[in-house]
Amino acid sequence: MTRFVTKLAAATAAFALASVPGLASAQTTQAVDEKTGPVSFANVASVRIGDSGSLITETQRSPLTPGQSKLSPDRTVVPLNDGERNTFGKKWDINLGRYGTQSPYPAGIASRDHNVLAALQQTTVPTAVAESNYALIDNGNGGAKPADNTVLVLEGAKSAVDCGSPGKATSSTSVGKIWVRDNGTLRQAGASGVDVKGLKLGPPSVVDNENISKDRTTSDLVVSRVTAFDQLIRQSGWRNGDVTAVAGWKLDIVTHVRDAAGKDLREARTSIVLGGVSCAIPKNFVAKPAGGTGPGAAPEQPAVPGTVPAGGIPPQAADSTRTVVGLGLLGGGILIGAAAMLVHRRRKPVPVREK
Repeated sequence: MTRFVTKLAAATAAFALASVPGLASAQTTQAVDEKTGPVSFANVASVRIGDSGSLITETQRSPLTPGQSKLSPDRTVVPLNDGERNTFGKKWDINLGRYGTQSPYPAGIASRDHNVLAALQQTTVPTAVAESNYALIDNGNGGAKPADNTVLVLEGAKSAVDCGSPGKATSSTSVGKIWVRDNGTLRQAGASGVDVKGLKLGPPSVVDNENISKDRTTSDLVVSRVTAFDQLIRQSGWRNGDVTAVAGWKLDIVTHVRDAAGKDLREARTSIVLGGVSCAIPKNFVAKPAGGTGPGAAPEQPAVPGTVPAGGIPPQAADSTRTVVGLGLLGGGILIGAAAMLVHRRRKPVPVREK
């Protein structure tokens, strides 16, 4: 994998340098180690459907030199396409803050873009943040408007991590309000977490010829904070370190699928992580002297190219889990870092073709 990325960086180094302002200053910056150095990750939403598979949206990884990788605002919903729908199921949607003419949120919650990024500060301190509104929508409810089908809302949710030193790795997970549908109405449920039994929420997908009763089927919902690295739903490339900080919101849902007579047909388990972020540093990490501020790098520092759309990865022989992942995990940070190292090694000016 490393060999592939390096060759790809060599082929695109001229393009990256010509199209990314400020990258010339990074030519003399020593990149952090790809496998063991400081790193951060950020993911807006990921889902695990029982034992059948996982859906992981585009994951941002911090670059190897100061800069940031940010999720495109065009990612406004999960699932986004047929491939993601086949994994997630046809009944649920997750809105990520921005909406059109019809709002899935309670009255007064405005449409907004999320802010999901992983950054390497000028001090080489890795940081990550995920800010958004989230709405879990059950299309099986059959409501006339999206808001009629919304069963859970996290308003003003934010998760952030900062790995400043081995003794100062911090994380925070907060939310303005949590709303849960109760007897047909979205009601505030505090801001610390949720534990609800008998929620009117059907399964994310149905089985052919299954005689489900919408009235009899209910779900148990627990909303809590992510406190451990293993609670994140992530790709294998999303790594921890000697010192790791994590944050995010975790939804555990157990759906009791019943028929019209109240007989239990099956139990569907779904786990969702919203705004999952982490940062990691080696035990001997020492930050460089401060020289910039802000969530990543100063404006003159190089930005990481936009994320690559999510795609499918077939299951391996030893792993029957089907996973749909975001390829932005490696598309930004490693590419820019490898390109910078390549140019530094050659010490040649990069020709720029005038249009």
